[in-house]
Parts: sequence; structure tokens; C-alpha cells
Amino acid sequence: MNKLNVKNNETAIYGVGGLGEIGKNTYGVQFQDEIILIDAGIKFPEDDLLGVDYVIPDYQYLVKNKDKIKALVITHGHEDHIGGVPYLIRDLNVPIYAGPLASALIKNKLEEHGLLRSTEIHEINPQTVLKFNKTKVSFFRTTHSIPDTLGIAVHTPSGVIVETGDYKFDLTPVTRQPPDLQEMARLGREGVLCLMSDSTNAERPVWTKSESWIGSAVEHIFDEETGRIIFATFASNISRIKTACDAALRHGRKIAVFGRSMEAAIVNGQELGYLNVPDGTFVDASELQSLPAEKTLILCTGSQGETMAALSRIANGTHRQIAIQPNDTVVFSSNPIPGNKVSVNRVINELEEAGAKVIHGKINKIHTSGHGGQEEQKLMLSLMKPKYFMPIHGEFRMLKIHTELAEQCGVPMENSFIMKNGDVLALTKDSARIAGHFAAGDVYIDGNGIGDIGNVVLRDRQLLSEEGLVVVVATINLKDQEIQSGPDLLSRGFVYMRESGQLLDEGRRLVFRTIRRAMRNKNANESSIRNAIIDDLQEFLYNKTERHPLILPMLIMNKK
Repeated sequence: MNKLNVKNNETAIYGVGGLGEIGKNTYGVQFQDEIILIDAGIKFPEDDLLGVDYVIPDYQYLVKNKDKIKALVITHGHEDHIGGVPYLIRDLNVPIYAGPLASALIKNKLEEHGLLRSTEIHEINPQTVLKFNKTKVSFFRTTHSIPDTLGIAVHTPSGVIVETGDYKFDLTPVTRQPPDLQEMARLGREGVLCLMSDSTNAERPVWTKSESWIGSAVEHIFDEETGRIIFATFASNISRIKTACDAALRHGRKIAVFGRSMEAAIVNGQELGYLNVPDGTFVDASELQSLPAEKTLILCTGSQGETMAALSRIANGTHRQIAIQPNDTVVFSSNPIPGNKVSVNRVINELEEAGAKVIHGKINKIHTSGHGGQEEQKLMLSLMKPKYFMPIHGEFRMLKIHTELAEQCGVPMENSFIMKNGDVLALTKDSARIAGHFAAGDVYIDGNGIGDIGNVVLRDRQLLSEEGLVVVVATINLKDQEIQSGPDLLSRGFVYMRESGQLLDEGRRLVFRTIRRAMRNKNANESSIRNAIIDDLQEFLYNKTERHPLILPMLIMNKK
């Protein structure tokens, strides 16, 4: 830590992920040889990260300091806060402390990765206090779009650092777990050195609607629609699932569930008491055919247009058990995540073409955010009364607006710090300063591979998707400087071979001359010949087509 210029009497706070971005939330509070980690999230890839499943933070600083990490504490069970846990635990087998629902979700993840038996997980609640030699961690209840959400207070010798997690002030939550305003105010009275607060909705000058506000809109849909209702939402949004289930019960509808994550959410919700659904309400897919349409609710995943999710397969007619019927109503009870709008619109179009009525968007009052708007952010600042402020969980413009809100609430602008991942803020009771930086870039998850997708691979994928591929096949005898067969050119996604015979013939003759020339070099080898083919053919094809396909030489080196 001293390499970062943090003094022995200072507490350091930093983001490993989650600063200047939405997702990857992973934060650290460090005093001397004790680190408290808060959350371990993932980020979903942008469209240009072709083939990448998830993005996680670079954990190398944490790995170097793994002996100092006392706990990983979890604010709530959303993917952008717990999705990275299995990847973090592979490198750092630290104790995990999480609320009941987040614990259940984390255990599912660790079991899939074969890490459950070797990981120490402790279930906590708002009254839990964790005590270490120099630091202490306490919790307070917040509200979000998932139950069991917690704010975190790390008590250090320098002062109290509060990390809010994701929150809004929902005073009438569906799960009947209102935010603990008294505990927040108590922390503020006793003194908060630095507040780290969710900035997601910092651009919205509103007080976010309560989750219970959705109930009347959902109830209206169930009153009006006489056919099957297909209800799509996030599997993690237990509150929304509860709203839909309660409406189905009041209208005498049986419930069928599709999508593995939705099935797991129902099981967890029932086991933890958030869903109170009588026996016999949930039915198997095979029973749907025998039920009247007006007595059926289908709960499914796919509200974000995910290609393999249940709703997408229903929409395009590839689902094995459900096909759209006349008079079906499909409800999208979520807003598209940035980057998903095109996929969502595609699914909506397919559903309507198949004959379904689709209800979506804010105009229908069937979704509300889980994040507080400006008015709630100002309330959090007013309750906590921090000396210093570090906005988190947001892109730069959101963090900037949040510091302006903090100034309105009495935090001087010079006491607010807009940080980047890896920046370190060093605090004492009376001072705050930037104290260095550590590497905290992105690591790509592709299938089971971690971090083995670099810029070269992504560039190749981009070329393949935009410009296509040309394969060059030849058999050569380097010793005798002889081309024994070929070269042949194969095009995939570049030009249609039947209509481009002259272009490919010219390309073959060029490659023939290139190989002959390259073999005459006294230092010639397979690699130098491949590079010569790529250079010459790329220039030729660009001059002819103004396109840059990926060139893949496949040389068979005959030594006889």
C-alpha cells in the first residue's frame, strides 16, 4: 500500500470497478493491513465486444494484497454486484457476508463453478456487526428492486465510510422492508467521514415511484385481458414477480414458469418467504394445454431481448412448449438496459407479427426504476451529512451531477472526488487527497476462459463480422523452393465466389508470386511466408474492393 503513497494514519478507499461505468461494482476500504471489499460485480459487454459474455475487473491489486482482505460484504443480489464472485473467489478465497437472498444466489453461482464447498459464506441482516482488529462493519436496510438490500458502514480509526449500494427511498415496498431512515440519520449524527453513493439516476430530477405503484397497473391488465398473459421481467426482481403472482391469485389464474433463472428465483422467493403462493398454483408446462386461456399466467425471462431466453424463443416460434395464440397478451415489465433496445424491439415486433398484444414502456406504468432520482440522492446526502463525498456506480456525467447535488446539500465542491477505477483516495479525520493509482482495467470472460480475450482477438472478431474472411491454402516445399499445390482462395462473408471469379483468379496469381518471392529469401520460414501473403493480399483486395477481410493463410509444409 505504501507504494500508493498512503500514510499509516490514513484510510484508503477505491473502486476496482464501478467508477465511470454502469456495472462491475467492486469497492475497497483499507486501513493499514485490513481491507474490506464491498461487492464483486460484472458488466455486460457492449456491442463491440463480440463473443464476450461478461466483463469483470482486473483483480491483480487485490491478489497482491489478498492476506489483508478480511471480508467481502455484499449489498444485494444483482449481477452487477455479485456476478464476479466466482471469478474473485478463484483468486481470493475470502469470507463472504451477504443477506439471505444474495447468499442463496451466490451459493447457486459457486455451485455451478465447483467452488461452494471451499467457500466460507455467512448470512447477515441489518443488525449484524462484523468486528476485526482495526475496523468494524455495520449495516442498514435500504430499498431497491430486489429484497434484502443493505447499505454498508465501515468504521475505521479515521472515521466512518458509508457505501450505499443501489437504493431508492421506497416507503411502501412490496416486500414490506422499508428503508431504515433512523439508522441512516444516526450514522449522520455520529459523523460520516466519506459517503460513497449510487449515481445511476443522477440525471433524473425526480423521486422514483414506489414498487407498489406498479401494482395498480398490473391489476388493470389482469382485469382487462381475457386471454393468456405472458409476463416477462428480470428474474432477480422478486418484488415484480410477487406483484404478478398476487394478481394471478386474485384472478384465479394458474402460473407456469419458464427460464432457468426465473425458476430459481421462484424457489428462492418461496423458501425465503417473499412469495406466498398456495400449493397447486404453479403448474407444469404440460398442463397449459388443458387450462382455459383466461386462467393462465406465464412467467418468463427475456424482457431484455436475450436471444436464448424463453420469451425470444416464444416470439420466433422455436420454443418447444409454448406458441403464441390469438388473444395472448405479453407484458414487458422492465425498461431496456442501454445496448438492448434493438433486441427488445425485435422481440416485440416478432410477438406482434405472431398475433400477440404487447404492453411495454413507461406509458403503461408497468415498470419503475430501482434507483433513486435526484430527490432521493439529496435525502441520502442530508441524512448522512458526510464531510467528504465520492459518487460511485455511474458514468462520468452522472458522477459529476451527483457532486453538484452534494454541493447543494452542504458538501463543499472541493470535498467531492470524481474517481476512476484504480484511483486511491486517502482520508484522515481532517483531510482527503488522491494518493496514487493501481491497474484496474477490464478482464473479458468468454465461455470458460478468463482474461484470454485480448485486443488482437477482439479486432479479429470485428474484422470477421464487418469485412469477412479469405482463406489461402497452399502446399509448399521450402527446401526445393517449390509450390506443390495451390494456392487456392476461399471467401466467407467477403465476396460471393461464383460472381467474383476474376478477382479471386487475380488474387491467386498474386499469392503465387508472393510465395515464390518469399521462399527465395535466405531466412524464409513458414511465418515469414504467411506474413508476406497477408501483406500483399490485403493491399490487393483493398485496392480492388476498399475492404479489409481477415486473411488466413493455411500452409502445408512438405519436407520431402
